[in-house]
Amino acid sequence: MDLTFRDARRDDLPRIVELIADDAIAAARTGSFGEAHERAFAAIAADPNNELVVAEVDGRVVGVMQLTYIPSISRDAGTRLLVEAVRVDAALRGAGLGTRLMEHAHDRGRARGCTLAQLTSDKRRPDAHRFYRALGYAQSHEGFKRAL
Repeated sequence: MDLTFRDARRDDLPRIVELIADDAIAAARTGSFGEAHERAFAAIAADPNNELVVAEVDGRVVGVMQLTYIPSISRDAGTRLLVEAVRVDAALRGAGLGTRLMEHAHDRGRARGCTLAQLTSDKRRPDAHRFYRALGYAQSHEGFKRAL
């Protein structure tokens, strides 16, 4: 399978939202494609510390992730790579695309001088947790979120 990575384009956005909202957990917080997603895409595209990356097979978007580069005072002033909204088309899961997507994220982080990759995953996603542990991620911290 010939998998390629590139920066997302505006015309990818409906597919990106479809991928991210492909299960009940994510659908409830992602919503249907609309103006809010357009604004978020514009903000991400304008921010040099953010990248929205898509994975393609035969010209079709089959995966997505958002990468954020966070300068930090802690950890010896190392830059962190934050990986968010990682999704692979449900029909293609288990074929190694997620691993390749994450390897690409790590390569991008190293190219930007990142010393740590971090992510969060909903506690109701045990399959995702197994996947991230298999990639070497440790569940080292307890995360907290609060709606504003």
